[in-house]
Amino acid sequence: MSADQSLALAYWLGAHALGVFLALLCTLLLVTWVAWAWQGSLRRRRPAAFSQAALLLRNVAAGLVIVLTAAAGFAEIAEQLGPSGRMSLADEALGASIRAHVGDDTLRAFALFTQLGDVRVLAALGVVVALWLWWRGQRTLALGWVLALAGNALLNPLLKHVFERVRPLHEPGAARELGWSFPSGHTSGATVAYGMLAYIALRTLPVAWHLPALLGATTLAFTVGSSRVFLQVHFVSDVVAGFASGTAWLVVCILSLLLSGHYRFRPTR
Repeated sequence: MSADQSLALAYWLGAHALGVFLALLCTLLLVTWVAWAWQGSLRRRRPAAFSQAALLLRNVAAGLVIVLTAAAGFAEIAEQLGPSGRMSLADEALGASIRAHVGDDTLRAFALFTQLGDVRVLAALGVVVALWLWWRGQRTLALGWVLALAGNALLNPLLKHVFERVRPLHEPGAARELGWSFPSGHTSGATVAYGMLAYIALRTLPVAWHLPALLGATTLAFTVGSSRVFLQVHFVSDVVAGFASGTAWLVVCILSLLLSGHYRFRPTR
């Protein structure tokens, strides 16, 4: 795709930003549902004699693939961050198009959703969930939850200082942010927090709640990340990189719990 085609596509996406967001969200939810159904069919067909070992090996292999894919995506985005690069120009074109076409009501709605990725909200959520897990006697799961959130809280600022990308110019009405832009901290934080909540739901809630928990986590993480673009406090590449870094760290944390013995789900029926 040529540079002119990239800019034209960016302008078109900005002009139809809300529709594109809804289409992508529906696609993600469909993929999540299909993956859940496929996972369930594999569990039903798995020989009992190999249940624990097969489940552990399969999950670790899938997790490593996800980590490597996310890391490769992050590295590719980081390589294209130069001010004259095609990705940077497309980022700016998309931002200008969103400013021109997205209404105030949409921005106010996304301003509410973006708070779900705020560090204060995630910190309060972290304390509540950790205390609840500790009270239930799920000490290893509580520790994994705390380390997941704390690790991302350290990793994201470190990455920001490595790349030192300036935020896009934005109106301070709906949202006001300072500091470096790449990768998006709200996005990575929401990905880790709500992804871990979905894992905790698989460990502690009845089976009927498992799929809704996964769909809910997907919706919250994607909406928080998308809100950063709509509010013009991040470029699209910042948000995609936030999803990549957050997903990689989330998978590392879940794999650590799997290898520590948390690979046998005992759902309450």
